[in-house]
Amino acid sequence: MNSKQLELRVANLDCEHDAAAIERGLQGFAGLVELKVYPKSAKVALTFDPARTHPEQLKEKLESLGFPPQKGMALAEPPKLWRNPKVLTSTTSGVLLLIGFLLGLASAPEIVSTVIYVAAMLIGGYYFGREAFEELIFERRIGIELLMSTAAIVAALMGLAGEGAALVFLYSISEAAESYTEAKTRAAIKALMNLAPKVALVRREGVEREIPVEELQVDDVFIVKPGQSVPTDGVIVAGASSLNQAPVTGESVPVEKQVNDSVFAGSINGEGALEVRATKTFADNTIARIIQMVEEAQERKGNSQRFIERFGARYSPIVLLVGVLIAVIPPLLFNQSWSEWITRATVFTVAAAPCALVISIPITLVATLGTGARQGVLIKGGMYVEELAKVKVVALDKTGTLTRGEPEVTDVLTLAGTKPTDELLALAAGVERRSEHPLALAIVRYAEGKKIALTEVNEFRALTGAGASARLNGTQLYLGSPDLFRSRLNISLDAAAQEIARLQSQGKTVVVVGDERAPWGLIAIRDNLRANAKQAIADLHAAGAQKVVMLTGDNERTAQALAQEVGIDEFYANLKPEDKVNKVRELKERYGHVAMVGDGVNDAPALAEASVGVAMGAAGTDVALETADVALMADDLEKLAYALKLAKRNQSVVKQNLALSVVVIGALVIGAIAGIFTLPIAVLGHEISEFVVIASGLRMLRA
Repeated sequence: MNSKQLELRVANLDCEHDAAAIERGLQGFAGLVELKVYPKSAKVALTFDPARTHPEQLKEKLESLGFPPQKGMALAEPPKLWRNPKVLTSTTSGVLLLIGFLLGLASAPEIVSTVIYVAAMLIGGYYFGREAFEELIFERRIGIELLMSTAAIVAALMGLAGEGAALVFLYSISEAAESYTEAKTRAAIKALMNLAPKVALVRREGVEREIPVEELQVDDVFIVKPGQSVPTDGVIVAGASSLNQAPVTGESVPVEKQVNDSVFAGSINGEGALEVRATKTFADNTIARIIQMVEEAQERKGNSQRFIERFGARYSPIVLLVGVLIAVIPPLLFNQSWSEWITRATVFTVAAAPCALVISIPITLVATLGTGARQGVLIKGGMYVEELAKVKVVALDKTGTLTRGEPEVTDVLTLAGTKPTDELLALAAGVERRSEHPLALAIVRYAEGKKIALTEVNEFRALTGAGASARLNGTQLYLGSPDLFRSRLNISLDAAAQEIARLQSQGKTVVVVGDERAPWGLIAIRDNLRANAKQAIADLHAAGAQKVVMLTGDNERTAQALAQEVGIDEFYANLKPEDKVNKVRELKERYGHVAMVGDGVNDAPALAEASVGVAMGAAGTDVALETADVALMADDLEKLAYALKLAKRNQSVVKQNLALSVVVIGALVIGAIAGIFTLPIAVLGHEISEFVVIASGLRMLRA
């Protein structure tokens, strides 16, 4: 079967109950193969058989269920207050409650005010009452809505219609505010969506014209003018400019770009016009991938959230049962007043409802994930936020993480009585330009940067694991490690031994240049540290990492020099990929929670072994985005320190919310059983605590 996929943003999808309603409504729909609902992102992903159904039929069905699809992939905005049915029913309920109260003050017949109160309950409780019924019938679940509905009905039956109407009105306000709260948590995704422009200036068949970005194709050439955003990923074919990549990677400094350099969707062009060849369609570019992964991450629940949800599913039925026992045991066994204890039981049922408790974790987590993505830190789910907050040890790969991953010449030294520095460099680069080795490329780049003409040589030959040789005017030239000259050529390096030792102690690789008789000079090369490496290590310690450990395949001397320079606590050298996995395993056994940072490709096994695998420089790199638990979009280790602080801040807010929820519920329950609190006070305390928890969780939206 050739199935197709359809992703739609829909309106009115605000919670798990709405997701369940969509799943029920589409169950058994002809031609629908698979359905995934993302309530946090207001998105529905449908896999269907095109031979049996059509996208338009699926859209019509969703609209009939009350979840109309949006145009394109735009996020649905919550309706204006005066057009929101939940707001209108809640407002009507409040007005009727006020009218009933005023009629009571005016000594109107009790039946009149009672009828008005009942009308207020029916209108205000329509939506959450229907949810309670559907959860009970279709999902066999007793939720908070059923607790509230039961309390309101019992209050009315006990002759407390006014109190029941007040309960319904106050609770319906929180239900009405739900879509606006969800819209706030989706602000991060919306901000990401707004990064890329809506149209692109494309040159096709020699003609320039604007087209919607969704119509961009791979290999299209588009033009980006100064100040404009890049519409999709591509490679520059003409022009040079500085690009602000902060919206994508979180880098604060613009990056210089020229021909053959890659650019990411959402980057903001600086001073020069660019012509770019598209390498990805709009639906598959970096921004689209980030949005998709943030949405999937928001649906992945952490252990604490799953626990709270399981707790809530068991807690609500227990509350209802305890409420029944409170209502019947004192009158039956202790000859107490039925009216008084049923009232207390009703107040208890409302007071003990776990709204604030259940919402405290998910709303904080969603805000955290969105904020991280805006800052160039993509965390792939709640469990990884929790793990980041527990990290005790950060293990780092050296190449490309602490260093730039691009060797550079640092020193060129000639030995006494031999050739001048420029001539030595010209000879070395002349030999090495025939090689593809990273060290050889570093020597050639350095010579070209010095505007030195490379010497023409012939008979180039690579000496595996040692260096290279070539012939110049009958002389055999050699470039390679000190061991090449000492062991294979039997040439003494006593004259250069002191300099070789000094350079190697600084973590540099030494290349000896000479002929078959004697060395002529030394070239020192090092994969230089990133400019902020030392600060990043200090930040990791400040963020709570007890130890920062370097894992590298380099030799002991190079590793030691780098570790001392940047403040690494421990280092392990001469490691193969499988050795790194074993070291990460050992660190986990010693310290518990370990984050491993690498490039996401060569270090994939070690990343998988760690408690949290972190890929650096993941923008535009599909493998890194897929393999890691956390992706740092920029080549910036300081972003990991930010991620640790963000995760710890998330856990702090969650704990504050949980503590507040437990204290409020405890106080309300005690007041309810003791008969101190009336029903409206219990509802008011319940709703205020819920709004406080929501506001507290939304603090995580601040970067």
